[in-house]
Amino acid sequence: MTEAPFDVLIRDGLVLTMDQDHRVFPDGAVAIRGSQIAAVGTRATVGAGSALQVIDAGGGIIMPGLVNTHTHAAMTLFRGLADDVPLMSWLNDHIFPAESALDHRQVYAGALLACAEMIMSGTTTFCDMYLFEDAVARAAITAGMRAVVGEVLFDFPSPHCGAWEQGLAYTEQLIDTYRDDPLITIAVEPHSPYLCAPELLERAFDLARRHRLPMVIHLAETEAEDQAIRERYGRTPVEHLESLGVLAPNVLACHCVRLSDADILRLKRWEVKVSHNPESNMKLASGIAPIPELHAAGVCVGLGTDGAASNNNLDLFLEMDTAAKLHKVHRLDPTVLDAATVLRMATIDGARALGLDAHVGSLAPGKQADLILIDMHKPHLTPLYHPESQLVYAAKGSDVATVIINGRVVMDNGRIRTFDTQKAMDEVNAIVRRGGSMR
Repeated sequence: MTEAPFDVLIRDGLVLTMDQDHRVFPDGAVAIRGSQIAAVGTRATVGAGSALQVIDAGGGIIMPGLVNTHTHAAMTLFRGLADDVPLMSWLNDHIFPAESALDHRQVYAGALLACAEMIMSGTTTFCDMYLFEDAVARAAITAGMRAVVGEVLFDFPSPHCGAWEQGLAYTEQLIDTYRDDPLITIAVEPHSPYLCAPELLERAFDLARRHRLPMVIHLAETEAEDQAIRERYGRTPVEHLESLGVLAPNVLACHCVRLSDADILRLKRWEVKVSHNPESNMKLASGIAPIPELHAAGVCVGLGTDGAASNNNLDLFLEMDTAAKLHKVHRLDPTVLDAATVLRMATIDGARALGLDAHVGSLAPGKQADLILIDMHKPHLTPLYHPESQLVYAAKGSDVATVIINGRVVMDNGRIRTFDTQKAMDEVNAIVRRGGSMR
């Protein structure tokens, strides 16, 4: 019996699989059936097959889509609103007041704009923490993106859910709504140890444990947080979470700037994952996370942009470049965080941090077809000696030509096919013009 043609075949490119064997196919191809990768290999083997749609990579790089392990998508609404101020002032004097006026429609618009920015710079999966998270999930589905989303929980009443007990109930509703969705995973997301009482942290962890979902939390982000938790509980933030029994392999700790050596060992002991957000940490002067030390201890570290109000972009190519260079100059060691390591942080390690590594983050038969094509026919990408180095140190988000998520071509030749990006920009501009509270 003749085998049915592939749905999509990408060929004539250099394939970076990012798999455990670090396989690279210089003259490679990737075939897709339905939502999954059907074959990965050379042009002579895989690329010789027939397909309903053939994409010519033109000598570009075919690789897994990037994974943004921490952002606040709808904060595109506040891009540039409160720059050059310390974190606590940024939150309490600017961001929290602006967020108090948000509604479902505005969050949807801001999140859809974020999806446009992320898709156009090669991100296929993002992890979001914000308000009105059903709106973020809906925006991701409209865009065709894969997303891990969770309603942020605070001690104080949130502008959306009110008391945190209602926030947990809303999270359970999200879990029921998106239980079988092919693109959306729900996470339980208490904001941080300094804005969440022990009972809230314990209840959130229990909810995540019962449903086998990620728990995402800001942790050890600043010196002020470290001091506050030490004064309140007599422990570091990591020790505090350990004392509550809320460290586990499903926990994703974002930022992790202020870590002691003992804290790093605790994170490893409990197999906690870490999201590194270097540009936001730099812009808010939070500090430099000990990523080389976390890697040396065997902690899984993914890469995140944080929100567009504290970065101010969602481009993981820029984040990779920053991460690699920041730690080299900080340690005065050019070998620290080499390009291959950083590229893994933005792909397979990011997927592992979100508990999605069995499905995305590398190119292999049976995995979901989330991949991107990089146009290498550019002056700033010529010549090509080492693909990983070129991607981390020279490539830009604008070099992404094609994006495929869950087997669907969502961007082709730099143009998003799933929604109107101009309308998304116009809607956000209209919201800002109407809402004086956002200024």
